[in-house]
Amino acid sequence: MAGKTCNILVTGANRGLGLEIIKQLAEKPCPGRRIFAGCRDPSKAEGLEKLSKKHSGVIHIIRLDVGDNASVLEAAKQVSSIVGGDGLNLLVNNAAMMYYSNMKESVPSEMENTFNVNVMGPMRMTKEFLPLLQMAVKKSSESSMSCRRAAVINISGMMGCIEQVPATYGLFPFVGLPYRVSKAALNMMTVCNAEEFKGDGILFTLLHPGWVRTDMGGPDGKIEAAESVSGMLGVIEKLTEEHNGAFLNYKGQPMSW
Repeated sequence: MAGKTCNILVTGANRGLGLEIIKQLAEKPCPGRRIFAGCRDPSKAEGLEKLSKKHSGVIHIIRLDVGDNASVLEAAKQVSSIVGGDGLNLLVNNAAMMYYSNMKESVPSEMENTFNVNVMGPMRMTKEFLPLLQMAVKKSSESSMSCRRAAVINISGMMGCIEQVPATYGLFPFVGLPYRVSKAALNMMTVCNAEEFKGDGILFTLLHPGWVRTDMGGPDGKIEAAESVSGMLGVIEKLTEEHNGAFLNYKGQPMSW
């Protein structure tokens, strides 16, 4: 992405992976870049506020709750007013939530809440920001799919891999059923979007960040957020049309479904 004017929006940017994505993107030299950092309550996002002051004019903090239709619509209007005819080149759907409950313990409301954020959230974001993504395709000098043209990156994970359930269920008992089911649904939606919008030239890819030491991943994670994000950004920069609908880890290796 270096050296290209690139408008980027990241959801769940107030902490963990989202905050680290904003940090590393802002540190990459790219004249004219505008980074939109979405979070539910900017007044409580101290780390994000510090980054915004450090990279004034580059980072734009926007109030964004992906679980709320009105919030997503308002965010789309706000971003549109800033990017104008340039559109949005890259949408990173990172915001997510997780309950720590299995089938016996879980209640329907937990599944509903999880789907509202982890599945409906990316759906809302994609639908409302689609005009800006389409605008970026028309504006771009790129002739093939890439994050420099227009792309949607959905952050998924190995907990959404159906084939891996026998291997991961015992190793990660704290990962709740609603989270696993929601990520599997996100995977399906992303592949469907990849087919639906390939004619528009918009790239859709799923990324697994690894087991990261964050609030969600817990203290026993294998890698730090900085390593995960550095890897994912490296992968994102190299994505092409052949990766449309792909499911990759932060090292660029294919994930099982």
